[in-house]
Amino acid sequence: MSDSHGNGSIRADGAPKPVGSYPHARRVGELLFLSGIGPRDAASNAIVGNVHDAQGRLIAYDIELQCRAVFANVRAVLEASGAGWDDLVDVTVYLTDMARDFTAYNAVWAEYFPDIDRAPCRTTLGITALPTPIAIELKCIARLPGAATE
Repeated sequence: MSDSHGNGSIRADGAPKPVGSYPHARRVGELLFLSGIGPRDAASNAIVGNVHDAQGRLIAYDIELQCRAVFANVRAVLEASGAGWDDLVDVTVYLTDMARDFTAYNAVWAEYFPDIDRAPCRTTLGITALPTPIAIELKCIARLPGAATE
């Protein structure tokens, strides 16, 4: 939900809680800026696709499961904001292992955005780590429905 002025923070009940002191998204005029969103499960807070050993150390992860979980979490924040999948205009993707995960991630992306003419712009970055043991995070900008087009 957002503030009564139409400009403000959004908290999505259907998405996992942020891992810090920030909202899921912030509306500014006709634009919606989503905070970085990862693959945690909204109900359990578990990181989808992670495999741990008996001592609790991360030993493997499933990038395809993490991609699908991230997309579900992005969709939950968009919907809580009054937007939808087709309202995305720009997505920055962070992968912790570009060489290992880009092909699988790119295949999942193509399932969610099969029409290149309707897909948002995208930048994919390889980084060394994220704040929690996740392999992917998305940072998104959307245009809210009803906004004038140019």
